[in-house]
Amino acid sequence: MKKPLLFLVTTFALMTSPAHAQWVVFDPSNYSQNILTAARTLEQINNQIRQLQNEAQMLVNDARNLTSLDFSAVAQLRAALASTNRLIQEAQGLAYDVSRMDTDFARLYPEAYATTATGSRMALDARERWSFSLKALQTTMRMQAQASQNFVVDESTLADLVNRSQSAVGQLQATQATNQLLALQSRQSIQEQQLRITQDRSVALEQARTVAAQERAREVRRRFQGAGTPYTAQTVNFYSR
Repeated sequence: MKKPLLFLVTTFALMTSPAHAQWVVFDPSNYSQNILTAARTLEQINNQIRQLQNEAQMLVNDARNLTSLDFSAVAQLRAALASTNRLIQEAQGLAYDVSRMDTDFARLYPEAYATTATGSRMALDARERWSFSLKALQTTMRMQAQASQNFVVDESTLADLVNRSQSAVGQLQATQATNQLLALQSRQSIQEQQLRITQDRSVALEQARTVAAQERAREVRRRFQGAGTPYTAQTVNFYSR
């Protein structure tokens, strides 16, 4: 009697259970696959993030490399070079111009005096040669003084350029600072050449004056001995009154 009753109860319970009820099924293989897919997706996202970070850093570096140096020593360098050029242009005596120099040199430093040249003319030429040597020496000393003044400015400019080169935030700033350092070096080289020119010029003029004095003495001695234009004695005043 009990078994038929239990069968009827079970059958009734099955017939009256909700129609949408389902059994939950766990598939380990599908679960593992989903985990792997999620991990790969996360890795791809991380790679994209790192790529974007690298591109952002590249943009920052590009911006730094394109940043211009907010300092220029060009004006100071040009001013220093102009000062030495001005001294050469103001130089008196034998001209730096080639054509004028050739004319004056041929007149004042002759290979031989003409027989028609008077003693007074030779004395005046000797005085002018002495004046040229003196003015050339003065120009050299002025150039030396100007170079000494430029050294003070150059020291300050060099310190500024080195500091800015060391603190450059990008390639452009470093390059511009280096270029200005090279410009400073070039300006100093030009100044050195200018100073050497004036020094060599004063030495050359003094040597030429010595040679001209020897030629004048030879001509005076020749005339004194009776050849060519007779020598005319002149009064020499050794003491100014």
